[in-house]
Amino acid sequence: MDADFADFVRRRGDHHLRTAVLLTGDWHTAEDLVQSCLGKLYRVWDRLDTSSEPDAYLRRILVNTHRSWWRARWRREVPRPDLPEAAGSGDVADARAVAEDVRKALAKLPVRQRTALVLRFFVDLPEAEVADLMGCSTGTVKSHTHRGLRAMRLLISPETAVNQPEQEGSGVR
Repeated sequence: MDADFADFVRRRGDHHLRTAVLLTGDWHTAEDLVQSCLGKLYRVWDRLDTSSEPDAYLRRILVNTHRSWWRARWRREVPRPDLPEAAGSGDVADARAVAEDVRKALAKLPVRQRTALVLRFFVDLPEAEVADLMGCSTGTVKSHTHRGLRAMRLLISPETAVNQPEQEGSGVR
């Protein structure tokens, strides 16, 4: 059992850590979240059907634990110093800058929109599975995704907001 669990963590741990970073917006909080969730997964590991990948089960634990933490903290922000990016070549530096802009914009979104976007586009789950994980309808996932993408566009490139017609309910919620 322990060897199977350790093998799973080695193979899939980084993927789930990246998902948690996008969900939380903070590397250290994401590490804490994944560690907590892996502990929960380990407690039920012997009861899981490990012939199929337990990724879906761990994703559900991640989303539910993050939701619990978020509710408990109620968006209390913890200040942290921003570390400078390492110098790199043009393409790598540009890609890092875009990735940083996306992470910052994601962090500004409401938790439900951020969760929908991360699960849909980073984890690449279908809307129905995202709805199941989030405990809402598929239509609600579509609404969160639409509003989240619209807000991301405005947050990443505010000058495009001038060219877009104002719609009822637009902006970051």
